[in-house]
Amino acid sequence: MDAEHKPRLEQALHTARALVLADLVAGQVAEADVVSLVEDSIAHRRWWVEQWPDGTEYLTGLVAQDVQDALLEKYGRWPLCPVCGSGDPHALEVEPELGADPHWVCAKAAVIVARVGELGTVPR
Repeated sequence: MDAEHKPRLEQALHTARALVLADLVAGQVAEADVVSLVEDSIAHRRWWVEQWPDGTEYLTGLVAQDVQDALLEKYGRWPLCPVCGSGDPHALEVEPELGADPHWVCAKAAVIVARVGELGTVPR
C-alpha cells in the first residue's frame, strides 16, 4: 500500500472499530473478550484492505459482520431485533453485505433499524 492510501486506511479502520464498539456498548455486550473479537477483525481487515485498497469504504460493514459471526459461534445471536415483538428472537443483518453506508436491518419485517454504529439510538 502506498503512502497516499495509508492515512485513509487508518481512518477507515478507526471508524469501523468505533462504530462496531458503539453498537456493542448499546447492546451491553462490550466485555473484554468481545472487544477482542473486534480487534481480531480489525487486524484481519487491515491485511485485506492492504491487498484491495478500493475496499476501504466497505470496512465498517465487514467488521460488523465479522463480529456478528464470531459472537454467534461463541455466545449466540447479536444484535437481537428490537422491531419484532413476537415470535422467536432473531438477529439483525448488515446490508448491504458489501457496500458503503451499512445498516442493521430486520429481514423478517423488511425494515432498516439503524446505521451500523447507531443501535444506541433505537428505542427498545
